[in-house]
Amino acid sequence: MPSISPAPARGDATAQERGSGTAPAEHAFPLMTRDRPFAWLLLITGIVGWLASGTLVLEKLAVLKDPSHTTVCDVNPWISCGQVMQTWQSSLFGFPNMFIGIVAFAVTITTGMGLLAGAKFSRWYWIGLQTGVTLGFALVVWLWSQALYSIHVLCPFCMIVWAAMIPLFVGVTVRNVSHGVIPLPAAAARILSDSGWILTALLYVAVIATIFFAFIQVFVGTSGY
Repeated sequence: MPSISPAPARGDATAQERGSGTAPAEHAFPLMTRDRPFAWLLLITGIVGWLASGTLVLEKLAVLKDPSHTTVCDVNPWISCGQVMQTWQSSLFGFPNMFIGIVAFAVTITTGMGLLAGAKFSRWYWIGLQTGVTLGFALVVWLWSQALYSIHVLCPFCMIVWAAMIPLFVGVTVRNVSHGVIPLPAAAARILSDSGWILTALLYVAVIATIFFAFIQVFVGTSGY
């Protein structure tokens, strides 16, 4: 929960967990791990992911109401939210996966808004957020692999969630390493803290490359469609 006690000006309360007794100045951290830029990262990725998840929820409800319903992203046999929704992977825990996104991204948005408002969160909160984001990223990676190599159909709104989760996961991890929430040797923490954008870019390239090679027959026009 946000602390109601006054916090050191422009300091990060979690930085005190390093054991120094005083919080380093904001400018001592990489730009994207400082409170306001990081808050905007949470807010933007959270809103994008929440809207995509919300659209999937509405489409799923429409399909449940009318099994013949054509979803807004049913483009062809290779790009179709409707076909993906019919698979067991789309309800991994016994209910549609997109309901997880509705709740999880709402937490992300709330955290970002809290930081913009000046809230300070305890170390346990950041550990909880890291755990949730890491599990979410692992789920997204699994769903990505299933879509490419088992279902062989792409869901555009699912891919928007993938796109939001990559910078969200990298950003939260780098932020927590920089602020001492995740303990690492100083040299490793510094390298990781300075490599956030590179890691994000590499993950995007990896996703695009795997999609291209998994659907290469579509891109080169040999799929027969």
